[in-house]
Amino acid sequence: MTFLFKKLSPDCIGSEVKRIVFLFIIFQSLWILNSNAQSTPKTVIAVSGDGIHKILIKHGFDPIKYYNEFIRLNKKNISRSNGLFIGKKYTLPTKAKNDSPAKPNSINYPLFGKKYENVPIVSTDLKGAIYYLISGHGGPDPGAVAKRSGKTLAEDEYAYDVTLRLARGLLARGAQVYLIIKDANDGIRDESILKVDYDEVNYPDQKIPRNQKLRLRQRTLSVNKLFGQNGKAYQRLIVTHVDSRGQKENVDVFFYHHKNSKKGKKLADELQSTFKKKYEQYQPNRKYTGTVSNRSNLYVIRNTLPPMVYIELGNLKNTKDQRRILNSENREALANWITEGLLADYKKAN
Repeated sequence: MTFLFKKLSPDCIGSEVKRIVFLFIIFQSLWILNSNAQSTPKTVIAVSGDGIHKILIKHGFDPIKYYNEFIRLNKKNISRSNGLFIGKKYTLPTKAKNDSPAKPNSINYPLFGKKYENVPIVSTDLKGAIYYLISGHGGPDPGAVAKRSGKTLAEDEYAYDVTLRLARGLLARGAQVYLIIKDANDGIRDESILKVDYDEVNYPDQKIPRNQKLRLRQRTLSVNKLFGQNGKAYQRLIVTHVDSRGQKENVDVFFYHHKNSKKGKKLADELQSTFKKKYEQYQPNRKYTGTVSNRSNLYVIRNTLPPMVYIELGNLKNTKDQRRILNSENREALANWITEGLLADYKKAN
């Protein structure tokens, strides 16, 4: 067999060698860059409005799964209340090899406001779960009222903000969510003093009555009607309030359920357990004292059909509790912890 080679001039041979060497250097450089990109943790700089939850979602991480890891990596630049500092650089966690890639799809939920209306779907962990969310009071009834720096604090505004954040976390995990009390122009707010208004409506778009019994009856009927329509699906009702007690009484988040509801008690116990673990992790020197008890005489607890939990987020009139509720990062943490407890309950029920 004869092979024919074209005779190349010395100049051509030199050019070919140079081209091969050049290509080798390029490929080697790309390999090194790729290796560094895989091994070097990615960092981000916090801007106004950023929190741990928001940054993780923005970059495709499940905030419940990676929240603690983010804190561990960045503990020197995180405040006592787990807040971030504008302009500081933060390291993102490294995703586990078996972690499913972040889904690019998202849903738009205008009720959350312009800043938060885009909700990235981070998982389908709650697919099949249905939640009815009632934030206490609303419309003509602001609920408990207190003063801070000469400005009025209203229970319904803070309960609603936590509820919206909770709804967003549930939707991000594939749940179906019904907000029974809604305010079209509030959205999720990051201010500490939330402006008081009286324009909330009841699902689907009903004016809230002034009479207390009619108000409670209205929201109860809305939940029960939806519960009947949704058949045998996993359904839970979450009611959020901010308690009103003596100014000196500092209380931890606590939970009520119906005395005859085993599922409601399990849900309340799961939430209490979650909060206890979080306190042990973030405030190891302070014992968590939040309780679980039945309170079947309350109208909504007594008359709604889904298994439910009634959550008191703190004492609006107590200075320490005010710090917990007025800080938007704390309201986000409350919503995250409730989400984590609901997720644990759903997993055990399936």
